[in-house]
Amino acid sequence: MRTLYNILFLIFFVLSSPYYFWRLRRRGDWQRGFGQRFAIYDPSLKQALTNRHIIWLHAVSVGEVNLCTQLIRALEPRVPNVKIVVSCTTTTGMAELRRRLPTHVSKIYYPVDRRKFVRHALANINPLAIVLVEAEIWPNFLWRARDLKIPVFLANARLSDRSYPRYKKFGWLFRPLFASFAGVGCQNEEDADRLRAVGCRPEAVQVVGNLKFDAATLFERRNFDVRGLLRQLGVADDAPVLVAGSTHDGEELLLADLAQRLRGKFPKLFLILVPRHFERCKELGLKLKARGVKFAYRNEVFPGTALPPGTVDCLLVNTTGELKFFYEPATLVFVGKSLTAFGGQNPIEPGAQGKTIVFGPNMQNFADITRNFLKKDAAVQVPDGAGLERVLGELLANPARRAELGRNALAVVADNLGAVERTVEMILPHLKENGIFIAPEK
Repeated sequence: MRTLYNILFLIFFVLSSPYYFWRLRRRGDWQRGFGQRFAIYDPSLKQALTNRHIIWLHAVSVGEVNLCTQLIRALEPRVPNVKIVVSCTTTTGMAELRRRLPTHVSKIYYPVDRRKFVRHALANINPLAIVLVEAEIWPNFLWRARDLKIPVFLANARLSDRSYPRYKKFGWLFRPLFASFAGVGCQNEEDADRLRAVGCRPEAVQVVGNLKFDAATLFERRNFDVRGLLRQLGVADDAPVLVAGSTHDGEELLLADLAQRLRGKFPKLFLILVPRHFERCKELGLKLKARGVKFAYRNEVFPGTALPPGTVDCLLVNTTGELKFFYEPATLVFVGKSLTAFGGQNPIEPGAQGKTIVFGPNMQNFADITRNFLKKDAAVQVPDGAGLERVLGELLANPARRAELGRNALAVVADNLGAVERTVEMILPHLKENGIFIAPEK
């Protein structure tokens, strides 16, 4: 089985490598740490890990980095004698790790899942335990960890409607891998049932809740004033602000068009577009310009900028890691990837700020969270672009309804806190068995 997987993986890797490298180059800063993807590490990292007890956490990209940050902050005080290494897959995720975490936490790229690279990576890091945060399942990595008897944990585990049938279909490959997990922290009972069905040991599966609720309440210092930035663009403090977060192709132009029509009734309406993939912004800017949209790029709003009111009516955010801050002045929030794309994005962050949330019909990746928000009247779901325009118009005209939705959203978030602590408590007994000192909870 391993031989077959490695033959197929090598073929796939060779065929997909041009696209893989193109995406790396497109996102920028790809050369820094590139060798780590092939388990080539600087001597400074090896020196930092020498004679240390290591816990390795893995977060695929930006969304998982947010959760990983929260986990690390809760875990570190309980294991003061342990060195933490955290990995990610994308360059945008690495930028967030470097921005969010202190220098004493070592940051690396996750190795490509070839047997040689995985062996070198685990030999160099030599962790006592591994925590995968919503991570993909890479067989060579898990096989090698199992061979070395390293306990591996899944945190914030879930199986989407897409991935669940695939894991069941290829059960001959994945069931032994899922059975090897020492602990699986699930978001809800449905996910727990699915994970047991694909091979996780029942005694390893625990329902701990969704880490995203805790991560959304994490305080972060920032180096810019959002409201001040809007004033620089000539946006009055009383102007309604529509923030479209984590948008995908097709949604930005739809929102720009409907915002223009809504300005017939709400002339001060200002639109903030935050695409999920910032590298799309250059192409998107050309399309907005062709449509006659008066917009400014986020990275071109320099200190001292002072534009007269009406100069721009849209801000295109072509930077990363700032979406949470742009929710602050929002009158309304549209959650992206829910109208013209599949899966949806996270509605918890605007909910944690008490914002009025609207999303489209495609929230499959956040199905349980979506049901929770809708059940508690904490968000509004629309069927299509026409429905979005109608609902946004109604909410802009109804401050009392917006306030009610915001209060309900805050209540949903408050009711679902605590998953981080429960996840840490799932991991600690296994570390104690390995002789790691566990500090009492403060």
